[in-house]
Amino acid sequence: MKGFMLPALALVTGAFILSTNEMSAGDVKGLVKVLGGKGIEHVVVYIEKVEGKTFSPPTKNPVVDQVRMTFTPHVLPVMSGTTIDFPNSDSTRHNVFSPSKTKRFNLGTYPAGISKKVTFDKTGIVSLLCNVHPEMSAFVLVLQNPFYTMVGKNGKYAISGVPAGTYTLAVWHPKFKLKQTEVVVPQEGSITADFFLDE
Repeated sequence: MKGFMLPALALVTGAFILSTNEMSAGDVKGLVKVLGGKGIEHVVVYIEKVEGKTFSPPTKNPVVDQVRMTFTPHVLPVMSGTTIDFPNSDSTRHNVFSPSKTKRFNLGTYPAGISKKVTFDKTGIVSLLCNVHPEMSAFVLVLQNPFYTMVGKNGKYAISGVPAGTYTLAVWHPKFKLKQTEVVVPQEGSITADFFLDE
């Protein structure tokens, strides 16, 4: 994720905008700063809930790979109903499991070249672990709608095409407390919401 961020539509693998065209939509953009300046690339900014709209999960599955004893990416936001592929691209065997209430699963141990999949059908946070390599961890953030984005390394973000209305905008990071603010998205144009994560 480099530079000023594009909409979630273009940025996050498989995520896409409403199935119906919105006549009135605006953009939400801003700057996120993190205490100590580290881990900014793991920040997700998203609209918590959009009422009265129908969203479809992506037809192409996003991927969480296992490479050099690391889950890649470390944080992946997806829309509810999305199926994620979990290939093993390492030379050693791995296991992917989660004890999270949002989605408990265990894919078992499998070798290089094999890929397994899981469908995430409930909103919330899902931690990913490997019982073969306890140092490995990652997070899937399952969201209600496609209006989300990862923050760029420069701290900037932008979410485009949000239907006009009043929403709760949230900022999530695996090591900081969730922050929220109310935003009023205009029928056209943009609004700015900045955040500082310090606890």
